[in-house]
Amino acid sequence: MVYNITYRRPAHVSSASRDSFVGSEKPGSFDESISSGSTGVPSGIPPALSFDRIITGGTCPPCTTRDFMNYLIYIEHAAENLQFFLWYRDYTKRFAELPASERCLAPEWTKDKAEAEERAAQNNPVLPKKVSPETAIAFKGTDFAPPSVSVVEYGSNPFHTPPRTPVPQDGRESTLGGSDWGDDGSTLKSSHKSNYQKKAANAFEAADVKLQPFTVQPFREEISRIIATYVSDGSQRQLNLSSKERAALLHALATTTHPSAFRDVIQTVEWSLRHQAHPNFIRWTICNGNRPRVIFARGLGVGGIIGGLLAAVLITLSDAGRGWRVLSAIGFVIGIATLIAAWKGMCVVLHGMHHRHLRPWELFADEDDASTNAYELKKGSFDSLGSSNSYEDEPWVAKYEKRNLIRKVLDREVWIQEPALRQIQDTIFIQAVGGSIVLSAIIVGIFVAFPKGRFY
Repeated sequence: MVYNITYRRPAHVSSASRDSFVGSEKPGSFDESISSGSTGVPSGIPPALSFDRIITGGTCPPCTTRDFMNYLIYIEHAAENLQFFLWYRDYTKRFAELPASERCLAPEWTKDKAEAEERAAQNNPVLPKKVSPETAIAFKGTDFAPPSVSVVEYGSNPFHTPPRTPVPQDGRESTLGGSDWGDDGSTLKSSHKSNYQKKAANAFEAADVKLQPFTVQPFREEISRIIATYVSDGSQRQLNLSSKERAALLHALATTTHPSAFRDVIQTVEWSLRHQAHPNFIRWTICNGNRPRVIFARGLGVGGIIGGLLAAVLITLSDAGRGWRVLSAIGFVIGIATLIAAWKGMCVVLHGMHHRHLRPWELFADEDDASTNAYELKKGSFDSLGSSNSYEDEPWVAKYEKRNLIRKVLDREVWIQEPALRQIQDTIFIQAVGGSIVLSAIIVGIFVAFPKGRFY
């Protein structure tokens, strides 16, 4: 089974196109399903490979959520969007499962409250001048000492109650990454706690926001870590937010820990995932060979075309009958079909077996592990509060660079498990063969029209 013969793979979406998106066009929430083929969704993505199917685990390799994450880390270098999206989905679920007595401590953040904050900022444009910590220490105890920091320190509040972070009852770890949490599962380890609180406090101070001293709201410590990881300037996984979006988010988080505080930011992140990262991921996944193999396939295609031309010219210049010139079509068909498929990132030899090359980061999985998935689960890419997404120090990078060109062309292969992806590749192969037959017929017809050369 193949798709329509006029099928075209998704067009590449550049990061610059994100700036042209207006807020009114963005999806309303993270759970708003956008089916492929609907208005605003790039064409070339079948429903079986939709964004929602991939995120919910309804696809097979190489189109799983893990493969999507690896693409964003190693190819597009924007994994923080998916990491934040997955955390928000998990956070919304956990917040909804809280008792009503705890949920009421964090009221919903509405547009009316956001507009009121904006009007208050416009009516009071004069803000206290910020000074660096070094300057504050230098003038401490003098008449020139700046006013005390507006951010209330947790430790100095006698009415402070430790933020509550429920432990999953079924024993499973959430996307928070359990290694950084205390033994009781309720608070951060002290070595990490002060660091993230300091970064969050600096972010609030930079946005001229006063953090409420009433800190019994649920998940307040977790929100501080999210601010330090995704929102503050220079953070490990800083989201690509405008200064206006960042300030609005921090004002909302200073008031509540309700998931609605992230409403505008999650719309921006989800829009980028659905309309930029997802189409680019599907386009990249269609390629079944690595770059050296695809370049080699293009060379074979050009060689086949040149061979067909030489055969047609030699037969035309000879005393052989015109019918013999049709033999040159063999070289034209093979060469043109191979070139068209390679131009779309496919190797026809790999496609004949429905195989694909292993990605460089998959090639050097630990041989002691029972499977590649066991190796991948050791990585912190799905840890929403983990370290940066840098991979330059991973062992496979140096090993793959030392790999010679021949070995790269003949890298290990694996069967493509996703049926929808195989159908897309079948369609592209049929398009390549059909196009090569048409072009070969035209070229051979031109040579057949010439009279005999009779040179030999």
